[in-house]
Amino acid sequence: MNPVNDTLWKPSAEDISSSRLHEYRQWLKENHYPETNDYESLWKWSIDQPEIFWETIISFFNVTLHTPYTSVLSGGEMPDMNWFEGATLNYAEQIQKGMSGQQTAIFFSSENGDRRSISVDDMWREVSKVRSYYLKHGVKAGDRIAGFLPNIPEATFAFLAAASLGAVWSCCSPDFGISSVVDRFAQIEPVLFITADGYYYNGKTFSRTNEITSIIELLPTLRDTLLIEYTGTSLSIQKDDITIYSNLKESGEGRPVFLPVPFSHPLWILFSSGTTGAPKAITHSHGGCLLEHLKYLAFHNDVHAGEKFFWYTTTGWMMWNFLQGSMLLGATIVLYDGSPSYPDLSGLWKLAEEFQIHHFGTSAPFLIACMKEKIMPGKEYALETMRSIGSTGSPLPPEAFEWVYNAVHERIWLCSMSGGTDVCTAFVGGVIEKDVVKGEIQARALGCSLFAFDDKRQPVIDSLGEMVITKPMPSMPIYFWNDPDKKRYKASYFEDIPGVWRHGDWVRITKTGGVVIYGRSDATLNRHGIRIGTAEIYRVLNEIPEIEDSLIVNLELEGGKHFMPLFVKLRHGFSVDDELKKRIAFLLKTKCTPRHVPDDVIMVNDIPYTISGKKMEAPVKKILMGMKVDDSLNRDAMRNPDSLQFFTNWVVPKM
Repeated sequence: MNPVNDTLWKPSAEDISSSRLHEYRQWLKENHYPETNDYESLWKWSIDQPEIFWETIISFFNVTLHTPYTSVLSGGEMPDMNWFEGATLNYAEQIQKGMSGQQTAIFFSSENGDRRSISVDDMWREVSKVRSYYLKHGVKAGDRIAGFLPNIPEATFAFLAAASLGAVWSCCSPDFGISSVVDRFAQIEPVLFITADGYYYNGKTFSRTNEITSIIELLPTLRDTLLIEYTGTSLSIQKDDITIYSNLKESGEGRPVFLPVPFSHPLWILFSSGTTGAPKAITHSHGGCLLEHLKYLAFHNDVHAGEKFFWYTTTGWMMWNFLQGSMLLGATIVLYDGSPSYPDLSGLWKLAEEFQIHHFGTSAPFLIACMKEKIMPGKEYALETMRSIGSTGSPLPPEAFEWVYNAVHERIWLCSMSGGTDVCTAFVGGVIEKDVVKGEIQARALGCSLFAFDDKRQPVIDSLGEMVITKPMPSMPIYFWNDPDKKRYKASYFEDIPGVWRHGDWVRITKTGGVVIYGRSDATLNRHGIRIGTAEIYRVLNEIPEIEDSLIVNLELEGGKHFMPLFVKLRHGFSVDDELKKRIAFLLKTKCTPRHVPDDVIMVNDIPYTISGKKMEAPVKKILMGMKVDDSLNRDAMRNPDSLQFFTNWVVPKM
């Protein structure tokens, strides 16, 4: 890649001087910290001096501590470390502090036409009402509260009320099946269940009353259920232990009281996808998420007070939690409930115009779909206020980078990022001081000691390696729920290299500090001893307009043989023919290597995805290798379980 020719955006002097990152640099200088000449030097200082760096985050953002800390970092090697022992704080209290002086807390839109603008005062009144309901049912610090909710303002109210009391929040989106919900919540034994009667998606209303009734019966620890009549389909639910949200009384306190809790007190429990095993109950702390979200949203998203921050997400994806964090910096959050492609792919861009969104967050597949449909949102809608586009969920291919600058506007700051549920943030992402180079994430995040390790476990530059984190971050999980001695936690990240976090991605760090993600290392195509990241192949296939989506696996057969099929979902009216196969082979051979060329191209109706939007390469491989479907995955944790039918029936050709 030629960084000069592939540079798509350069920051202006004003971009840099008005940024939160510049403000932080000036603060460091005024407080006599070492000066750094460029971002990469600042990043290196942040990982070389992690205790000093994270201490500056508390000071710079004026985090409210009710009791002081006695040490910044103590304990053993990862994951047996402790951050800011002795400190007490509250994540929700810091949101109240961030939103003081702001007028609007939430803009909400639903695909059914519902529009709401919620003031900061109204938000805290609603939070206080829910908090009083919790107290009425005996909720105390450490109790778990479970949500089964669409992305509606009431979900935010319920979370903030839980955090204010030191209760632990956990949520599934309402498209989850009964078994997937119970598989998650039964592990954490919630005392209250917060749910809506249904949700809207793709022009349809989905009632969840039957599922709600079943879930309640399968969670014996529940004391009560709070039901939000969102779609008007809840009339069939008649139970004594259900409270209707609209019947909640004003608390009388106006704004909630916030309980100071230890830095490492659990804030929320996020779950892994659960497609190939029991979902991991990943538990994060008040203090860890607070410091990380302040740092990332300010320095890597450049969020300012009064701006509008949007991310298309469900309540079951970590980006919902991350979205709430923008209120720490005084931003108004924009919530949307519905399909991103209803009535067409222009809907979210229209939303951006309507609410004058400054930071527009979405997924790489959404941007790719818009590119393939040749949508030009910058010409169709007034998007002058949009400062940044955030992209995550899967690697964003170079041509989608170009599409953003051609189709939205040339001064947009494209912030591709990659992280995970594991840390509820991004390891790598945007830096307003650096150029945007086609196909590259701008940099490693401050405080994140991320490297690419080769087979000898040595860091490499400009070479494909295993993504690792060599030093602790405050937002790493405090533990997995019900995981004695952290056995499952350590097996998930530290089994291969003790004391070093192995994330499970292939990554390349460029000479200028840029980052390219090549896909999951556990789905690596080991082609005759050569490792190939699946993202390399998907990037090339995105150039072929007939291909809507694709999935590739490599099957290791008896006798040392390999078979690498490529499954493609084609746009309407197209089919797999010899011409298409030749074009796929030619592009992969010329843009990658001959080893990237599949042995066959097979047309499918759909590509399997988890509910959180991850391609299910590893489960498909297991199915094709002969494992029973139910042993390979959990259908209820899938977005489109019917897509598996093809793979269960498909017979691998004999070699």
